[in-house]
Amino acid sequence: MNNTEKILRPGLDFIGVNVVFYCHDGRGNLLFHLRSDKCWDEHNRWDVGGGRVNFGEELEEAVCREVMEEYGCEALVIEHFLQINVLRQHDGRQTHWLANLYLVQVDPAATLIMEPERSLELCWADLDSLPQPLHSIFEKVANEHGDLLRQKLNSSIRAKL
Repeated sequence: MNNTEKILRPGLDFIGVNVVFYCHDGRGNLLFHLRSDKCWDEHNRWDVGGGRVNFGEELEEAVCREVMEEYGCEALVIEHFLQINVLRQHDGRQTHWLANLYLVQVDPAATLIMEPERSLELCWADLDSLPQPLHSIFEKVANEHGDLLRQKLNSSIRAKL
């Protein structure tokens, strides 16, 4: 690469596309990880999983890959939940992501911390007893779309009965 070439970064230099996965156990509990200081932002906050979509990759393929990379388990059931436009500031720069949110059922006994440099610990919680402090985007989704999230989680419980 010569001095005039620039590496473009998704979310900063162009709109990034990612998947966000709300892993659940089929009984209404969500999986959270505590973000370390090696994460992009919002260190020491609880968050759900997520990651970039690779060029040429289907969204559900990205979900399966990212769930395995972050939690070491298979995505058993995948359901699209919501798509949101995420505009934020990071280190004084505007960021822009198109986030595709999925509910993903996993086996709780199979979940592991696969990225210990980024995830300090895991916890399971229901929507009425969320860990604190939460990542701001999770809080935003919960505040603006909490009824839909609760409805989708409840329907996944009923589907198991």
